[in-house]
Amino acid sequence: MEVRGINGAGVFPLCSLLPAAFAACVLGAGTARAQCHPANSEDISGRGDIVNLPAPLKDRLTELANRPHTYVPMQAFAEADTPDQLFQYYLLDTTGFEPNVFTTIFPGVNDHVQLTVTGGNCGLPTIGAVRVVLEPKPGLPTDPSNPRAFNDVFTDISPMFVINNESGWYEGWMIHDVTVPAIAAPRSDGHAQFGTITEPDANMLKRMGIGNNVPGHIFTVDGQPAHFPSASDHFPDKQTNVVPLHVSMGAYNAMEQSDVHSYWEFNYQGTNWVHPLYELPVTGGFPDNFGQAADAFQDGEIGALQSIVPGPGPSGEANQPQTVGDNPNLPRDPDKFDADPGFDAQREFRERGVPSGLANEIYLDVYVRPGSFEPNVRNLQQRLFDAYAAEVRRVSGNDDGIITAAQGDIDTPTDGFGDNTRLYLPPTVFNRFAVTREINDGLLAPRFAPSQRAWVLSGVQVTVNPPVTASAGRDADDR
Repeated sequence: MEVRGINGAGVFPLCSLLPAAFAACVLGAGTARAQCHPANSEDISGRGDIVNLPAPLKDRLTELANRPHTYVPMQAFAEADTPDQLFQYYLLDTTGFEPNVFTTIFPGVNDHVQLTVTGGNCGLPTIGAVRVVLEPKPGLPTDPSNPRAFNDVFTDISPMFVINNESGWYEGWMIHDVTVPAIAAPRSDGHAQFGTITEPDANMLKRMGIGNNVPGHIFTVDGQPAHFPSASDHFPDKQTNVVPLHVSMGAYNAMEQSDVHSYWEFNYQGTNWVHPLYELPVTGGFPDNFGQAADAFQDGEIGALQSIVPGPGPSGEANQPQTVGDNPNLPRDPDKFDADPGFDAQREFRERGVPSGLANEIYLDVYVRPGSFEPNVRNLQQRLFDAYAAEVRRVSGNDDGIITAAQGDIDTPTDGFGDNTRLYLPPTVFNRFAVTREINDGLLAPRFAPSQRAWVLSGVQVTVNPPVTASAGRDADDR
């Protein structure tokens, strides 16, 4: 196993760079040296939730169970009377983005301090697997492209060191790259209809770069073909040109044997929601203007804005903490999404995020509607702030900048639509997955987003069609 130095300057065997405390290393192909602690291997290839999986996914999960572990990859239990159906998965590793100090040893930078993320279990390469399955619950859709469907996400990773400081964590993210939508007539005020662009928008997009930005293509900020995150990137001047939308798959930590296991429910009931987008300019990876390198750190903007008290962001008036702050006598709890009929007052009204489809609509305003949304405003941050306030207002019907659980319910009619189906992206459009190294700074947006400087694993979507049976046994929770 080799590690590349800064800007590709030199290739170094991992063993030669590890501090003395981590001197045991890897021979290659994921096989640890004999003096490494032996793996407590288990054969799970015949387990009911794994036996029918596609070969690459089955092999990865079997490999994880053959490494040192506290637990084998999680068993997926059915949450209905019929088995879960696997319709997509992601295989994760550390190779799909620019090496950083969380994953790589750089001489003179971190070659004499203890490892913080990768390198566990005598330097085994860090790998993972993500299974996305549909729960065929009675009365709910069995098509995963339907936003009303209920889905489960199982993540298994090995090895990653346990995080001990500042209540830090790892966090999984399903990523949708913003796509140029269809052309349609505008609203009466000239703004594009939901999920569309106008003819003037399309004409301006076609003139960008080589004309990549036509309906159906993944949008790129320079009009060139899509360049996804790559090991050859160099922050901040050489980065991906796509616009990623991140939906959290939850926060987690590592087990004693450096294995990681996480379960997440992906549905409209508070989980298929996106962080408040106005946090992005203060995370460290966001530029001020189109075509500009990220400069939040140099400008001293990191942490300059918080969303602990939810609201519309800089383009609206801040809310009173006493009104929508985290009341000690009634702590904020986004899991209080649904309620019995007539008890909407008990549902959470202090949501900090917004539904994924609404976040996508905001991004369309910012990037893909140069002719129909603020055509005279070129500052990227200002467009983001203004679009967030405007699009949240359309759904909430007021200026408080909050989509409450009742307002965001998929059955609620808003902005002239019969329900909120449009506000939720299905899991099938999330073409990438990443895991980040987070730290407790109060932000919900990914650390250094939208750059990859905090990434520790990534992978691309693999679809499974037709879906395959991917559970064994029955879960006791019928929610």
